[in-house]
Amino acid sequence: MALLDTAAPAVPLGGPDLPQERRLVTDLPGPRSAEILARKADAVAAGVGHTVPIAAVAAGGGVVVDADGNSLIDLGSGIAVTTVGNAHPKVAAAVAAQAAQFTHTCFMISPYESYVGVAEALNRVTPGDFAKKSALFNSGAEAVENAIKIARKHTGRQAVVAFDHGYHGRTNLTMALTAKSMPYKSGFGPFAPEVYRAPMSYPFRDGLDGREAAARVILQLEKQIGADNLAAVIIEPIQGEGGFIVPADGFLPAIVDWCRANGVVFIADEVQTGFARTGHMFASEIFGIEPDLITTAKGIAGGLPLAAVTGRSEIMDASHSGGLGGTYGGNPIACAAALAAIDVFENDGVIERAREIGEILIGRLTGLQAEDARIGDVRGHGAMVAAEFVDPETKAPDAALTAAVAKACIAQGVIVLTCGTYGNVIRFLPPLSIGDELLNEGLDVVAEALASA
Repeated sequence: MALLDTAAPAVPLGGPDLPQERRLVTDLPGPRSAEILARKADAVAAGVGHTVPIAAVAAGGGVVVDADGNSLIDLGSGIAVTTVGNAHPKVAAAVAAQAAQFTHTCFMISPYESYVGVAEALNRVTPGDFAKKSALFNSGAEAVENAIKIARKHTGRQAVVAFDHGYHGRTNLTMALTAKSMPYKSGFGPFAPEVYRAPMSYPFRDGLDGREAAARVILQLEKQIGADNLAAVIIEPIQGEGGFIVPADGFLPAIVDWCRANGVVFIADEVQTGFARTGHMFASEIFGIEPDLITTAKGIAGGLPLAAVTGRSEIMDASHSGGLGGTYGGNPIACAAALAAIDVFENDGVIERAREIGEILIGRLTGLQAEDARIGDVRGHGAMVAAEFVDPETKAPDAALTAAVAKACIAQGVIVLTCGTYGNVIRFLPPLSIGDELLNEGLDVVAEALASA
């Protein structure tokens, strides 16, 4: 890492041509970032927090550059959004071209081809060899809300089941689906009714195999809700905010089979796991399941706001005309970005790159785990891997250690994100454009931070 004592340079262009190095010109935040963060405190609602004390001015490859010229290694990808890399040339070119044509007509008023093209692409790449249709929205939470609407309309039922440790968004309905109170739900109720919660398969903590964990869920659904009342079951195939929890083998297929047998719509929330993140185009493929509906967002458009619900045509067509939509849903600039990003996912080897990154992450973190019992579990797939920090004797969650490690990493120029119901998980979500050398340097900093914590 270069440590320079110079004035901040002119604002650089983003993208893969940025120097791929960790460089600290100042302590964080530097003076320019501190000035901008002070303006944030005055102008932005206090509820909008931030993790890293910088003001970003450029990003690309595997780095984020701040207003003072500091260059940080990015192991978060804006929470799994910039999967293809920040300012990817194909995405940037598509955005510029579309912005020069038109920025908005509202698809519900004057349709345009790029929206149709994104829907066609999603219908093609999502799991399931059956006729599908898609609808486009703005955010993951909005996609989840609409998936629930569609499932209720299709089944004529109201009840919805979500899972312990699940996260589905910050709107009223999605807060009801989300399992964690702070910071997502506390003080914001009452929440939407007819939402029920079932126990997640959590191999590190419940000791159950997949079939046992599924049987526990199914018994609860049948006895506490009743299949005839249940419109949908929604689950993240690998949970995100809840701690990157990977269910035991057999768990998801058993739940899907039960849903099929009882006319319940199975919704896979792949907002965080979708689009090559796990070393597969979608995490559902890891478990051999074909969701009835799948929600996507985050990595779909290379950093632009776009989301979708994709699923079986007969379910997607349940709504009356005008029942789905929104003013900005499927914005033409976001659609252009999505078509470019999907081209990268399909043709530029990024799925294979996610697997290579996963091998490095798992290898380095399990190596640390072998030397330090405070790492209770290492789990994940592809470039979506987590370490769970615990008391080595009791296995109780250690949120204080987790926060200390993350804070030390950020101070040394490595962006890491925490998660988990108990706040004791560090998740690794590097952009798939990061190089091995930079990734390993970032993990070196993590190891040093853990050793000194």
